[in-house]
Amino acid sequence: MMEKIYRDILEQAPDAVLFADRQGILRIWNRGAENLFGHSAAEALGQSLDLIIPERLRARHWEGYYRVMATGETRYGTDLLKVPALHRDGRQLSCEFSIVMLKDEEGGVLGVASIVRDVTARWEKEKALMARLAELEKGMQQ
Repeated sequence: MMEKIYRDILEQAPDAVLFADRQGILRIWNRGAENLFGHSAAEALGQSLDLIIPERLRARHWEGYYRVMATGETRYGTDLLKVPALHRDGRQLSCEFSIVMLKDEEGGVLGVASIVRDVTARWEKEKALMARLAELEKGMQQ
């Protein structure tokens, strides 16, 4: 019964829920991830996280990812992280996410689960407001 409840929560969550193993291969990809990133589970499962990481950020991402996999330590803890991500159609998304380090019984790292939310619309509004504020401040200085 509880297993079905957990599975239903995972599958029906509107946020993207994914799990990548130690090598950065996607092993869990829920319906929320399909909606957010545009890739079906069949397309995403077994693929590298590069599927959703903008190319210009990949080197830095993998450096940190492999360090975390080797040490089992992350400096982010329970912080909400903000990163750009890629949609299947090539659009860049602004995402916020939290991570969960998953370990085996001996404490070895299995991989990282993430709960991801698209905040692109909010980010664009904030960017427009900041531009407007800068414009108004510039006008006041003249």
